[in-house]
Amino acid sequence: MTTSGTFSFATSADAARAAELRRVKLLAMLVLAGTLALFVIAKLLLPAHPAFGFVAAFAEAATIGGLADWYAVVALFRRPLGLPIPHTAIIQSNQHRIADKLGEFIEVHFLEAVPVDARLRQIDFGSFIADWLRDRKRSADLARFTLRLLPEAVSATENSGLMTFITRRIATQLQSIDLAPLAAGTLRAFVAEGRHQGLLDDILRGVHQSLTQPETMAMIREKIRGELPTLLKLYRADKFLVNKIVASATSFFEEVRNDPAHPFRGEFDRMVLSFVDRLGSDPAYVDRIDSLKRDLLARPELGDLARNIWSNTRSFIERSASGETQVLQHYLARMFVEAGEALAGDAELRSEINKGLVAVLGSFIADQKSGVSGFIADQVKSWDMGQLISLIEINIGRDLQYIRFNGSLIGGLAGLALYTGEYLLRWL
Repeated sequence: MTTSGTFSFATSADAARAAELRRVKLLAMLVLAGTLALFVIAKLLLPAHPAFGFVAAFAEAATIGGLADWYAVVALFRRPLGLPIPHTAIIQSNQHRIADKLGEFIEVHFLEAVPVDARLRQIDFGSFIADWLRDRKRSADLARFTLRLLPEAVSATENSGLMTFITRRIATQLQSIDLAPLAAGTLRAFVAEGRHQGLLDDILRGVHQSLTQPETMAMIREKIRGELPTLLKLYRADKFLVNKIVASATSFFEEVRNDPAHPFRGEFDRMVLSFVDRLGSDPAYVDRIDSLKRDLLARPELGDLARNIWSNTRSFIERSASGETQVLQHYLARMFVEAGEALAGDAELRSEINKGLVAVLGSFIADQKSGVSGFIADQVKSWDMGQLISLIEINIGRDLQYIRFNGSLIGGLAGLALYTGEYLLRWL
């Protein structure tokens, strides 16, 4: 079917079937003409010998049977000889009823929930998706197709005001987040994993390196020198004290760093946990963190940063879609392939996908089946019945023509049997 209501028979197969149909029609007509001629000849020769009576009876009944079946076959599609005989051109006369019944039949027998669900469950959608994505050429084609759509999607997002809505929604959600319990929970997990001890080691290492710097020692020495009496300055007590302080501090740092069970580590644990508890429960901390959050979200730099990120992202997408850079396309293709491989190795996920698609497609078909039946009915009603009948005749007309052969044969045999019975009765 090419356009609404029209059909095309341009294929070589259709041409061959049409030629075969014409040949069989001609043969059936010759058989009918032959039985009629045989009847006439037998009737003319009947006085010459009684056997011609049997031939005439067979030929007469065969002609009547052939004519009757010709009428039946023709009446199915059109009016015999163009005469307005009732109950002829059956298909044409009942086009709308056939269309409605066809749509109803498909809705009831093909789109019912039980058979549709059973058929959908036989399809392994998950494996199909996995195999499709694992093909590198298909994934590359999908990546190119996705990239072609992305610039239009970005433009539509900006023009529709969706970005403004999303930005406001994100800001509202961020404002509603209670950061104090979140920060306390994060720090508590940090401590539970012992990672704070690594932080302590880094702090001690940094303090040690800072103390041993000549600039730092000179600054401490000047500070001590300013506090010492003049007499002690003469004996360079400031240098002695600085060296002693630095040596004691570095020795203490080394002890703590080299001893996982050092008492200072326990004190550090208690200090950190105490801070975490206060962070999650102390109103002063909660208010302070909430104030910092509001101040941060109100900063214009944050909006400028978001706009700059979005502008760079849009520019990168446009350059990728134009082929200027292949980075995003290669990344998407690799991501699709990896997703297919992961899906192929996860039977549980494939099962969930199958269940989800069966539910979605089953629900969709259940909601749309009446529309499908109506669409089919409307399509059939809009068809050019002349062309449709030609299509039906080309495909099944050859078999229908053999009904005429059978009608002639069966009619002739029935006529011969009746004539034989009549003949025998006359001799009884």
